[in-house]
Formats: sequence, structure tokens, C-alpha cells
Amino acid sequence: MQERKKLEAAIDQDRQLSSLISDIDTLIELGNEGEDVSADIEREIEKLRKLTEHLETEMLLSGENDHRSAILTIHPGAGGTESQDWAEMLLRMYLRWAERHQYEAVVTDLLEGEGAGIKSATVEINGEGVYGLLQSEIGVHRLVRISPFDANARRHTSFASVFVIPQIDDDIDIEIRPEDLRVDVFRASGAGGQHVNRTESAVRFTHIPTGIVVTCQNERSQHKNRASALKQLKARLYEREMEKRRAEERRLEESKADINFGSQIRSYVLAPYRMVKDLRTRLAIGDVDRVLDGDIDDLIHAYLVWKKTGKTFGDGKDEESE
Repeated sequence: MQERKKLEAAIDQDRQLSSLISDIDTLIELGNEGEDVSADIEREIEKLRKLTEHLETEMLLSGENDHRSAILTIHPGAGGTESQDWAEMLLRMYLRWAERHQYEAVVTDLLEGEGAGIKSATVEINGEGVYGLLQSEIGVHRLVRISPFDANARRHTSFASVFVIPQIDDDIDIEIRPEDLRVDVFRASGAGGQHVNRTESAVRFTHIPTGIVVTCQNERSQHKNRASALKQLKARLYEREMEKRRAEERRLEESKADINFGSQIRSYVLAPYRMVKDLRTRLAIGDVDRVLDGDIDDLIHAYLVWKKTGKTFGDGKDEESE
């Protein structure tokens, strides 16, 4: 059924492409006959551009795990409330992106900040190709704005890191020995009703040999939280093994920075001007609100093109001088 769904989607996209090209040809013929259809042609060409970019993005997802769903984690950098608030803004951005694409997004672990924002968040995003798309988001994200928490309205810079790993299928054999696993159960915090807060339904797994810790507390049932936490642990162990295989290749990739708070991949500037700029692809977008509302497809597409071809977008649309 999954294969059939993919094939049906491919056929539908082919029909859309043919229909758009036919419509543009017809409009051009009308224009040649003297009718004013320039606005209609521009609108259809923009639709065609969006569709071809979408098709190109799908073609660029050729990695071993690109087709999988993903687990995304967000952590604020140093700076207390400022960075915690920025981490929460990023969480909203990715949830809105998932909603735009009708992906299922489940926040499996959320640690709220003191006063505002979040200290950490883990989200499972389920859908075809999600991991391949969200690889563009791995790294440190930088925000520059007039702080809403500063009584003197001064400009602040905040950082938050994003990491993404693929979800693995249940039939992939990842051995987890019982003696290597420490299981802690506790009462969930935050919203969820009396049942969640009064019973020890939250689960924390610690994989002793690797030190990997996963937590799940969003479900009312401890059983469901255990299943979700185990899935996350398997995914992280799988990714750990994949990282070992890619270690030599990664050392040769000059473009791939370590995730630390001095190597940002993207800047979001809200003051003194407004712009989002990806520091790898050089793509700049002036409509910051649209990006923060989850419309990050242009940034993802530019990253995939850059990763495949090395092409940057220094002369791209919406770019402004920094």
C-alpha cells in the first residue's frame, strides 16, 4: 500500500506538470492574439516553479535513510530565558512546517524553561522523506532581535541547536540487552490532566554502554511511553552505528561543522533589519515571519542543491546586504 501510494503521487505530479505546461501554452497563445494575460502567465509560471522545485527536492533525496521519518531535538544555548524562548520559537516553526505538509508530529518530550521558553524538546515527525528534508536543519541557529525580556529594549543574540536522526523500522534488528538498560519511571510534568500528573507514567531509558538517555512523557499510559522511548533509543543506537561508518567521510567534509554554539548554520535577524540567511547556501529571505511560521521549503531545497552540487545562492531572491 505504501508503494502504491508513492506511485499514485508520482502519477499525480506528472499530470500536474503536464497540465501547468499546457495552461501556460494556451495563455501564451491568447497573449499573442492580443489579450492581456500577463498576470495569469506569471501566476502559472510561479506554480510551475514551485512544482519543479518540489520534484527536484524529491530527486535529491537519495541517501540511505532519506526516505524515513525523523526524530528532531532542540536545545537552547547559553543565555537563559533568551535562548529558551528562541528554542520554543524553533519548535513552533518545525511543528508548523509539519502541519503544512500534513506530516504527523508528536512532541514526545518537553522540558519547559523557567519563566519562558523551553530547555529541550524532542519531536517525532512521521512522513515519507522527512529525515532527508530535515537534515538541512542540523546545526546551530542564531537569532538577533530586540529582546522582549529586556526592559531597556536592547538587541540580543541567541543560539539554539537542532539535531535530527532517522526513525528506524521496527523490523530492523538493534540488540538492546536488558542488563545494558536502566529504566526509570516518574510522574510527568506539565499539561495532561490528573491521570498524567498523579501516576508514574513517564519513562526514562538510559543505555549504560553508550550513555544515551531518552525520555517520553506525553502519553497517559506507561506502556505507550515505554514503546515510544524504546523506538527513540533504537533510532539513536542505529544512528550511532551509522555515524561510525561515516566518520572518515565526515572528516573530509569541510562544509559540515560540529554542533556547538560557535558554528551557526543560519541567522534569523529581526533587528535592525529583517532577514533569514543560510550561511552554507547563502540563500537569504526577507520575509522572516513566513519562515518562522514554518515555510522553510526554499531553505531546504537550497541546502539539498548545495549538498549535491556545491551551488550557492548569493544572488538569490530576497537577499539583502548584511
